[in-house]
Amino acid sequence: MDAGGPRRSKGGNAEVIPLPPSAPPGVLTSDALASDAGFFPTPDQYLALVRALKDDGFELCADLCGVDYLEHFDRALPEGVTPTRFEVVVNLLSLSKRVRVRVRVQAGTKEPRVDSLFDLYPGSEAMEREAFDLFGILFDGHPDLTRILMPEEWEGHPLRKDYAVGRVPVQFKEAPGPR
Repeated sequence: MDAGGPRRSKGGNAEVIPLPPSAPPGVLTSDALASDAGFFPTPDQYLALVRALKDDGFELCADLCGVDYLEHFDRALPEGVTPTRFEVVVNLLSLSKRVRVRVRVQAGTKEPRVDSLFDLYPGSEAMEREAFDLFGILFDGHPDLTRILMPEEWEGHPLRKDYAVGRVPVQFKEAPGPR
């Protein structure tokens, strides 16, 4: 990516999408697929970057999800980003600026964890619980990090790439008679 930062096409002209002035120094940027800009903070920069983006007019956390790159450490990342197995991807939207940005933070390999965005975007609570439930990603500072989709007694995290595919018995009703 060139030194000016990611660019957004606006009527044929490329417009630079800068980091907010209050963003932590050293956050890597890149063009992003289906987004106007991509930001790659370290876990330590993550919360400060999202806070800076919110203060800069990104009113909506449209999506937050976990990703397991078990065997894909060779994925496309900007130079300087050290890939880990788990990643948290956040899509923020500025309705007033008509801009969408994607924040991708490497969450770790053995015990993935990042800070919770709940205090900044209360609507992210359920999305973080889902990422915890299905991937085992921990969100520090989350008010109620409990399972949301799987039963409480469920063992493991079913969307992890190394999760064993088990056999759950399926009970079928007897087929109805002729109609």
